[in-house]
Order: sequence, then C-alpha cells, then structure tokens
Amino acid sequence: MEPLLGIDLGTSYTVASVVEKGRARIIPNRQGERLTPSIYTQTAEGLPLVGTPAREQGFLNAKETISSIKRHMGSQKKINIGGKRFSPEAISSRILKKVKADAEHALDSPVSKAVITVPAYFHHGAREATRKAAEMAGFEVLRILSEPTAAALAYGLHRQEESRIVVWDLGGGTFDVSILTLSDDFFEVEAVCGDNRLGGDDWDQRLADSLIPSIESCFKRPAGPELKLHILQAAETVKKERSNKPVAPFVLTPPSSLSGAPHSFRRDIWRSDFDAITADLVERLIEPTRQALKDARLSVSHIDKVLLVGGSTRMPAVRKAAQAFFLKPPCLDINPDEVVAIGAAVQAGILTGQITEAVLVDVTPLSLGIASEGGLFTRIIPRNTTIPTYRRQIFTTAKNDQTNMDIHVLQGERDQAKDNREIGILELTGIPPLQRGQSLVEICFAIDADGIVKVTAQNLHTEEEISLTVSSNHHPSQEEIDEALEEAEQFAEKDLAARDQAEAITEAHNLIQSAENLLDQIECSEKKRLIRHLETYKKSVNWADGPTLREKSTALRAHLLACRPLNKAMSHETHTHHNAASKKSNPSPPKR
Repeated sequence: MEPLLGIDLGTSYTVASVVEKGRARIIPNRQGERLTPSIYTQTAEGLPLVGTPAREQGFLNAKETISSIKRHMGSQKKINIGGKRFSPEAISSRILKKVKADAEHALDSPVSKAVITVPAYFHHGAREATRKAAEMAGFEVLRILSEPTAAALAYGLHRQEESRIVVWDLGGGTFDVSILTLSDDFFEVEAVCGDNRLGGDDWDQRLADSLIPSIESCFKRPAGPELKLHILQAAETVKKERSNKPVAPFVLTPPSSLSGAPHSFRRDIWRSDFDAITADLVERLIEPTRQALKDARLSVSHIDKVLLVGGSTRMPAVRKAAQAFFLKPPCLDINPDEVVAIGAAVQAGILTGQITEAVLVDVTPLSLGIASEGGLFTRIIPRNTTIPTYRRQIFTTAKNDQTNMDIHVLQGERDQAKDNREIGILELTGIPPLQRGQSLVEICFAIDADGIVKVTAQNLHTEEEISLTVSSNHHPSQEEIDEALEEAEQFAEKDLAARDQAEAITEAHNLIQSAENLLDQIECSEKKRLIRHLETYKKSVNWADGPTLREKSTALRAHLLACRPLNKAMSHETHTHHNAASKKSNPSPPKR
C-alpha cells in the first residue's frame, strides 16, 4: 500500500509523519531534520528555497524571505518575492512540495495522499486554502483535521471513555486553547480561544531586546537589521537549551560585516532571569483559557486531561502555569513538536483501515533511571512511556569537593537500586570541587523509535559530556518484564519503607551541612546550644526510623531558623535532591 502522510503545516515548522505496521513515526527531511522551518524565499537567480536553506538565505535577503505564512491562509494578501506576487496558498504549496519530495526520498516510494492539520479556529476559507495548497503540491487530501483533535488522537484518547480534554497549543507565532469532548469515539470541539500574536517568537524577542544594549556596547556600534537577526537566532537557541537546563550560554559571533568587532559576546542566561523578563507573556496564556472555559460553560474541575502541543510548551514556566491553572499535571509523553503530525498520520491510518485496535506507539516496558544516594533507584523514564521520548534531570554532588561521578544506569521497577538491572556505567570527571549539592550535572535519557536508548551526562559547569548507548538487542524479554513487575508488587511495602528511610537520611545530611555552615555566623551562646543539638541529631541519624528522623529534622530546622538574623531562610540548604556518585573510595550513588 502507498504510504499515507500526516502533515502538520505549522506557523514556524512543518512536520510529516507516516503510518507503518500500525505505528506512526516522524519522517526526517533531506537535511536530517525532523522539523522543517516553514520559510520560503528565492535566490537572486530565482531558485526556490524552503526550510533551513531559506532561513540561512534570510540573513542576506530578509525582506523577501517569508515566514509565518500560515497566519494569512484564507486571506487575499499577496506577497512580493523577486518581482512576482504570491498568494499564501502558493507559498504554502511550495513548503508542502518539499515535504512531499523529502518523504518520497526517505520512504523510497511515491507519496500522493495525506491528512493535513489546521488550527481549530480556522474558518472555512482558511481550511479550503490549506486544501488547495496541498493539492497544488500534488497531494490528494484525505481530510483536513483540527490540530487539537490530532493531538488527542496521537495520545490514543479516542479509545477511552467519555472525557473532556484541553489542548494548549503554543507554537512559534500563535497560542490556541481548545476544549474537546470525547463521546462515542467522536471528538467535538466545544470551545476555542487564543492569541494570534503570542508565540515562542515573543520569548525570543524579549530575550534579544534585553541583550541588545550590552551587545551594542560590546561591539561599539548600533545593531542593524542583520545583527538583530543573528541576535534573535541566538536567543532562540538559548531559549531551547534553557528549557532543559538551569543556565545556558548566550554566545554571539559578530557577522563578517562588523569588521573590527570583538571575537564574540557571551553571557550566561539563568532560567530565573529569563522567566522574570517573560513572566507577563506566560500570564497572557491564562485569559484565553478562562474565556474558553466560560464559552464551554465549564470549570477547571470538569477537565480530565491537559495536552501540551507546540515546541514552545517545552518551557518550564509554561508547563508550571498549565499545572497551576488546571490543578493537574499535563500529559508530556509525546514530543510537543511532533504530536500533531503523529495524530494526523493516525487519522490517515484509521481512514484507510491500517490502524484499528493495534497499539499506535511503542512504550518502554520497564522504567529507566540511575542509582541515587541512599541506595535508591531514581526513575527518569517511567515504564509505559510512549516512545520516542526524551527526559532530562539535574543531579548534584553527594560529597564536599567531589570531582568525579560514577553514574549507574538501571532498568527495573524496584525502589532499591540493587534490586534492578544495571545496563551501563558512565564515568564523569572534572567536576568543580564545591560543597555537597552545589555542582550540577544533567542526566539525559533518550529513546528513539527503534527502542535504542542513549544516556548522556553533562557537567553544567564545564559542558563536558559523556554518553552511553544501549541497543534494542539488550531489551528485556517478556519473561524478564513479567518477573520484574511481579517482584515490584511483591515487595512494594518493603520498598516503600526503605525509600522513606533513605530519603529521610538524605534530608538529614543536607540539614547537617546547613547547620555546620551556620555555626560561624551566630553568637557564642547560640553556637554552643546548636552544637549540642547537632550532636544529638547526628546520633539519631544512625538509629531513628524515617518518621522519627523527620520529626527530629523539623525540630532542628526550627532551631536553625531561630538562630538566623531576621529569621531568614537557610541559604546553604540545597533544593536539588539528586546527588551523583564520587569515584573516590567507595563512591556513593546519586542522591535524591
């Protein structure tokens, strides 16, 4: 059967997916990218360029490089490129032609049929313009599908009982909130609202604007259009990196036109600073959401699931805002950049009978994670997570002046690290010798569509990185999976008690360090009282059970707060609960 494509023709990026053997997967373009920038331009010779080549050409010819054309679909707007006037559907058709050609190259097969997605708010004219663009590109359009419905299909929600779903779709240029009701295998869009001038580009621009004065000072000249474009692109890179790290470097090499400028401008962008300058943008997500609920005559308590769609929903502040508003964690199992395209392919498979009751996506059979302080297993990817998937987590050192870490990669369902299967070890060196809990290491787990696991560890202070790859040939058998699940159930109560004890001890060690850091900052009489309290507390760590130790920790914490001037909070107590192992004599596992 001829391959069937699902295509998310996005404002910032276009993504294509295909159904194979009852499963949807993303098709990379010929540049090896899973996302194709929705950008079109022409060279001086009239050669059409789409995607990344068009974006690069934009540095030389920004006026005739067209992006965000989706905003104009269904309008009478005409765009001048190279002396010729183009309609929005004509430009979109050129983007879709590239998607078609890249898919045929990747699949080694002709492709002529597709399901194309559009925002739920698109009116009839905009939907017909999208259909026309696809037909101009050589596609037979099986269906024009609303993006929130595609997202729900990707999660398999059409197979669940009646429920209400909210889709937050924050792309590069627009924000849409849709409320859907699932009933009798049918999705009905109950309300749609949004902000057509709010997207990830606004976060990029806000960061760029905050840095332009410093960059102009560094380069000793005002920022012209070309330099501003470079600044904006660097800001986008930082935004993406900072979504997964507490800090990311903003590095800008001046374009060749700035002769005599310094080699580069660099500044570390902390997540807290970025969140502070963009807090009002996050707040703008709330009012359209309230309006959609009002239009649907619903309250937050009526919502069963929250889906996040669009690459800009990767930003931690956006995810926190969604959870705070809806009072439940959003679904994050599928890549937000790709979920709509996957749903479109699922719809194509349903229409043609390729997908019936088969599992649409693979899942991880057992949890993956690392050994942590106290002998615990820290899960980074829980079992039954749909793949491909990608998860990150920050860990810290478990000892003072620790410079090395042994990171034991585990698979299983038991709370104790020793009871799970070890599938590899990463050795990270060159960690700055700081106090316990102050050196940061990022652990990343990625599983591709073929089930291959890649684990990386990066020292966030030096950016040194090491990696480990586990091929699908090392995956557990069904017998091993069943045995692991049976043991997890059998020892659940015992494991819970052991975890509680280990976490209480870890908390105690952090508290002891905070108390010792405080000793030189208080008066002599208070110091003697604190030393006596601390000595008694240290002894209790060796014998007290979890609940008892937590009671004693509460008492010591109250004592510490009373000792500090103006009753300020302890500045040395770490809030990052994952500490990684040292290679020095008897390395300790990472701490939770």
